[in-house]
Order: sequence, then structure tokens, then C-alpha cells
Amino acid sequence: MVYILNIETATKNCSVAISVDGITICFKEIAEANYSHAEKLHVFIEELLLEAKITYKDLSAIAVSQGPGSYTGLRIGVSAAKGLCFALDIPLIAIDTLAVMAAEVKIDNGLIVAMIDARRMEVYSAVFNSKLEKIRKVEAEIITEESFGTFNETLHFVGDCAQKCQPFLTKSNFIFLEDIRYPSAKAMGILSFEKYKKSDTVDVAYFEPYYLKDFFLAKSYL
Repeated sequence: MVYILNIETATKNCSVAISVDGITICFKEIAEANYSHAEKLHVFIEELLLEAKITYKDLSAIAVSQGPGSYTGLRIGVSAAKGLCFALDIPLIAIDTLAVMAAEVKIDNGLIVAMIDARRMEVYSAVFNSKLEKIRKVEAEIITEESFGTFNETLHFVGDCAQKCQPFLTKSNFIFLEDIRYPSAKAMGILSFEKYKKSDTVDVAYFEPYYLKDFFLAKSYL
């Protein structure tokens, strides 16, 4: 069995999960405005190992959300993951934060727009199909009434941007799934397992989170 420890700290949500062969068996998370990642992360990990009745030596790999997202949150998660990988001599798997959020959505038709709030009217976003294939790359953008206007498909928006974006994104094919606000480690299991099977890992020594800082006023496009 392949046990993977999944860590997601790119947003306010400090989230940890353990998966077995791609299936999440336990998880813990908390979303607080003051970003309690530094206090909660290692506590959650220890609690989950006890809950799963395994030890660190049973882990086959560690997966971490790579960004985009909060600079501090990403640093805490990546630092913890790298430290454990070094100590245990196991591979590190990096997962796109927006893909983690998209993985929480189950649709048959249409597209998924995963967004993370930045500041003012700025967001980080990417577009996925129902198979979680990325059809528009990750972008840092300023939301306007023209954003995502080139898409004719039904767009399912997820993320913590609904309140500020809905007044501008009003087209009839836009649907906001407001119950999915943050990426969660509980959705990382299948993504990390698929990468593990393909040996799609990153260099523990040199891996850095994906910081996406530049914003520009432009139309979204395919």
C-alpha cells in the first residue's frame, strides 16, 4: 500500500490528509483569519498518524501544495514537507494548488474555474475541464466584467473570491459553488497518487513554491 501524507497550506486553510493508494482515509483542517499554520500543521500530522495507525516510516511520499497562494502559508507547508522528506528519505510530490481546489468539484459538463483571492480585485486563477485537465494556464489577473467572457461553456467558479467577483461575473453561464472556498488536502490523494505512480516528483533540495505575483489588466483567453 502507498501511504502519502498530503499537506495544503496555500491559503487560510491549514489542511493535512493521509491517503492510501489515492483514497483519503483521514484528514484535519482549520481555516482561520490569522493563519495558524505554524501552530497547527505538525500537530495535525501527528494526530493523523495516530488516527491512521501508522508511523512516519510507513509513508511512501509526501505531497505538498506548490502554489500559487499565500507566501507565508506556502513557505510553512513546503518547509515542513521538505524536512520530513529529508529525514525519511522519501520523495516529495508538488501539486498545483488550483488543481487541488478543482478536484473538489464533480461535474459532467462544463468547466471549472478555480480562484484564490489575492487583494483588491486581483485573483490567481486557472481553468480545468471535468477530467481535471488544465485548459487555461494559471494566471494572476484583475477581475473585470470582461473576465472569462470568451468561454461559452458553463463555468463553475470555486474559491474564496465569490463575494467580490459575483457583481462583475454575471453572465448566465457562470455558476458559483460557494461551498468550496479553499483548497483541501482531502482532495489531494488521487492527484498525489497519480504522480507517485509516474515517479513525477521534485528535487527536495531545490524545490521552491510557485509564487505568482504579477497582475495585469487583460481579457482571459484560452
